[in-house]
Amino acid sequence: MEANAINEPTRKNRVNHELYVKICGLRTPETVAAAVAAGASAVGFVFAPGSPRTVEPELVRTLVAQVPEHVETVGVFRNQPVQDVIDLALRAGVGTVQLHGDEPYADLEALHAQGFATLRAFSIDGYRALDEAERSCWETGRILLDAVEPGAGVTFDATELVAAPPAGTWILAGGLNPGNVAHLVGTLRPAGVDVSSGVESSRGTKDVDLIEAFIAAARSSCATSP
Repeated sequence: MEANAINEPTRKNRVNHELYVKICGLRTPETVAAAVAAGASAVGFVFAPGSPRTVEPELVRTLVAQVPEHVETVGVFRNQPVQDVIDLALRAGVGTVQLHGDEPYADLEALHAQGFATLRAFSIDGYRALDEAERSCWETGRILLDAVEPGAGVTFDATELVAAPPAGTWILAGGLNPGNVAHLVGTLRPAGVDVSSGVESSRGTKDVDLIEAFIAAARSSCATSP
């Protein structure tokens, strides 16, 4: 596995240098607009089959059209053939692809060759199972650490990350919500946070007020941290 440190957005993406806040699983113009207006760094759209948040690429293309260039647009995939991922991402017009399954590093290289920025998500158990060489390779790019069951709104024990955080740019996910995000950011000091179920009124249905509250709470963690 050879590291290829291509992790800067190259399409319709310019990632902010402050705390990165991604609102994922969006499906409507209203919630995309709310996330952008509240100061999200990125908006995410799920293409993984079987999720209550899965959307069609043609819909996402219309949503991406309303997103300003400074906000990253992310397509989320899980254990799908890399050519299918590329085709769907191109049809949707997203600038970044997030792989959230057991994909090999070669898939990231294929995506980089197409001009996509990438995020590689791991469950905390999957991350712990990486050997030193694998971890070093993946950490040349951006990684996301999630609970064992992504999108379920469940937190995980991140105690070890306080003393030994990932070496590269890492994003915290898994059970985040407006009530706990400030504390977790202040404790774990990730480069960013990613939320989906924590800003929903019911499974798969985003709530504008919760989106605004989450972003405000995440940003407040930076203002109060030393």
